[in-house]
Amino acid sequence: MNLQSFLLMRHELVLIVVMLIVLIAELATKDNRKSIIAPFALVLFGIHTVIGFLPMESGTLFGGMFNTTPINNIMKNILNIGVLIILFQTQKSFDSELNRGKVSEYFIVLFSTLIGMFYMISAGDFLMFYIGLEIATIPLAALAAFNRHENKSAEAGIKLLLSSALSSGVLLYGLSMLYAANGSLFFNDLMHGGYTITTLHTLALIFFFSGMAFKLSLVPFHLWAADVYEGSPVNITSYLSVISKGSAAFIFTVVLYTVFKNYAETWQPMMYIIAIFTMVVGNLFALRQNNLKRFLAFSSIAQAGFLLLGIIAASAMGMATVVYYILVYVFSNLAAFGVISMIESHTGKTNISDLNGFYRTNPKLSLAFMLALFSLAGIPPVAGFFGKFFLFTAVASVGTTPFYILLLIALLNTIVSLYYYLMPVKAMFINKNESPIAYFKSDMFAKIGLAISITGMVVVGFVSSIYEEILKFCFGL
Repeated sequence: MNLQSFLLMRHELVLIVVMLIVLIAELATKDNRKSIIAPFALVLFGIHTVIGFLPMESGTLFGGMFNTTPINNIMKNILNIGVLIILFQTQKSFDSELNRGKVSEYFIVLFSTLIGMFYMISAGDFLMFYIGLEIATIPLAALAAFNRHENKSAEAGIKLLLSSALSSGVLLYGLSMLYAANGSLFFNDLMHGGYTITTLHTLALIFFFSGMAFKLSLVPFHLWAADVYEGSPVNITSYLSVISKGSAAFIFTVVLYTVFKNYAETWQPMMYIIAIFTMVVGNLFALRQNNLKRFLAFSSIAQAGFLLLGIIAASAMGMATVVYYILVYVFSNLAAFGVISMIESHTGKTNISDLNGFYRTNPKLSLAFMLALFSLAGIPPVAGFFGKFFLFTAVASVGTTPFYILLLIALLNTIVSLYYYLMPVKAMFINKNESPIAYFKSDMFAKIGLAISITGMVVVGFVSSIYEEILKFCFGL
């Protein structure tokens, strides 16, 4: 193994170097100056994000356990962009006395979860996949409980840890069945093994599916999501909703399209039913929410249901729409969470009713929030419309009656989602309030993060070559 081989792990190695530099900075910085580590870590991660876009060759490491492919690199770059936006949104939180003493811990734990997601995305066998999944999941519980002085944050950390332990156990049990049936955990061996599908294979698929459904908060495995999202700090809620869910959705799609390709007749009906229930339940519960974080929690559950539409298509177009939709979702959801984060940090308010008359005092933030909600709802001309359009196209391309029925149900759910996404818009622009949230000036970092998100929502929808480039690299799966 030479240096060129190790460069196949460029994303992971550079991020490890960033973590080490942040750790050294923590040791070298006096206690009264710890806050400068936050912008320093932001700059380092920005450099890491730029390096990720440099050309990279495809290849494998560790006997096929680690794979580098163009579509893997695209997904890692999407996650890098999302994390960079979150870091911009997070900077002001370290000005408080409570968080000033744990700046380095935040970045090291956050980057650890991202490294786990990178290894999971590049996994060539289920051992690497599981190790990456656990590296990505366990530190998230610490981040959810980051505001340890708040009972809801501590509760969120415990609930996330317990639900993750249960889902990991279920998933690992499924993998043990798969190994018992085939004698291998490598994706290539399982994909080209030429074995006869048995009851044990089907059970393995069901347990694997259930374990991943917890990670994606699919119905009926979604019950942890709302409480964890509400109790976690806003930036961690956005991380869970976008980065964690996006990486899990990607590797879930890859495994279904490769390892379980011959099981499509089994997992497509399962996913068909779960997609319908996830869209319906997510939308109906979102209608009832007043807390903005719980509102976006159920919104993200419904979005996961829409995401399944691309996976269920079981084609290169389906895979491309999943990756493209994740990209759109990163910009749209982070723009929404960015505005919520600004409002909470300045006023402590997180309810939809608190937004009554918000446009009168903060018109720019109101417009930004409106665009983010329009994108999540799929209203043109923002990118969310194109994301849903490609998902619906992937389902329609199957060309059978059950999939046309699924498409109709998805369209009806889109109409329902329009109602609850417009509730905050109505509160900001129409509802009267004699004492709306007073005007406040956001910090420069938060403005940059929001600007990147809004720009992404507009540009990604209109630059058609982005989807075409993603689609080109999905034909090899």
